This record gives sequence, C-alpha cells and structure tokens, in this order.
Amino acid sequence: MPNHPAVDWSAIDTVLLDMDGTLLDLRYDNWFWLDLIPSRYAAANGLELAEAQVRLAPKFREVAGTLQWYCIEYWARELDLDIRSIKRESLAEVDFLPGAEEFLTKLQHSGKRCVLVTNAHPATLAIKNERVALTRYFDACYSSHPFEHPKENAAFWPRFAAAEGFEPLRTLFVDDSLRVLKAARDFGIGWLRAVRRPDSGRPAQATGDFVAIDRVADLM
Repeated sequence: MPNHPAVDWSAIDTVLLDMDGTLLDLRYDNWFWLDLIPSRYAAANGLELAEAQVRLAPKFREVAGTLQWYCIEYWARELDLDIRSIKRESLAEVDFLPGAEEFLTKLQHSGKRCVLVTNAHPATLAIKNERVALTRYFDACYSSHPFEHPKENAAFWPRFAAAEGFEPLRTLFVDDSLRVLKAARDFGIGWLRAVRRPDSGRPAQATGDFVAIDRVADLM
C-alpha cells in the first residue's frame, strides 16, 4: 500500500477533483480510444484493425497534451467518425472507480466546496453524466475547454482560478496525471494527491514525488 500522509481537512476549503482516472474508471477511456475507435476507423476505411491502430498512433501522439487531444469535435473531423454517437452507444461501460461514490457522498457533508475540473470536452462530460449522474455531487463543474488550455498547461490555472475564486494554499486537488499535478503545483495549489490506480484493469502507476493514493476513498 502507498504511504499517504493524512489530509488536514481543517486546512482545506476547496476540493478540486479530476473526472477520468480519479472518480471514473479510466478503463473505459483506454478501451474506447485504443480498441473501439480503431475498430470503427478500420471498418469505415476498409482496414484491418492492426493497420488502423498503426495509422492512428501518430495522430494521437501529435496532439497528446493539447486541448485537441480531449476534443471530440476535433476527432470527429480528423477521423470522420461520429464520436458523440459512439460514446453514447458505449455508455454502459462507464463506471465509477471503487469507493468514489462513497467518498463524494461524504465530501458533500464535509462543508468543503467541491469542484469537478476535467479536460474532457463539455459534451463528453454531459454524456458520461447521463450514465453516472456525477455532477449532482458538486458545487460547480468545469471543462478546461472554455479556458482554451488543458490542465497540464500553466496558462489554464490563472484563468480557472479567476473563474472559481479559490485560495490555492487552502485547496486540495486530486488527479491521475503527473503533468497536470505539476502544473497545479507550479501554480501554488497547497494540497496535491496523485491517483495510483486510475484504470482498474491495469497495474498501479508510479507517481513520482507526489503523495499517492490508490483511490479517492483513501482521503477520508
């Protein structure tokens, strides 16, 4: 088990939570982009699955870490696929990570401001919310897209802070992306936790020098 020092909840006013890989199982997203989309792309273009995966890999690498990577409108144009419809068709595979719902219920009664902040496209957030009713747990929900930068970009954080008005030093932020956590740390977020098991079907990931948790339920 990871060594994760307890959070001092008396020192925290605001809790910022990522969505995919923190609250929702990243297993769905990995399957969607690495298996389902290549399969649909292969069928639409008369390719074998392996050839489709080879063609898509550099397209994915080219925009990794940019807002385009998270934009289903971009991928609909780039791949000539109806990404929204495919997401809605596959909604049954979307699910919470173990313990996430219980944690969110406790957080609702903690007196802390609870904010969802995700790189997912607003349409992706809305579609997933149809399945798991995630937004009911939060005081506010944000996609990074209106801020014109993803969370791993330093330019995102001052824009987001201006909109939400939180005090960085009295804020807890939980995410599974080390690049995102580094940007948050550079901005001055006082409490950071890295999720080790964002995908329930894969081994735990290394979290570098960030304090690790296996799941958000470990925080309470």
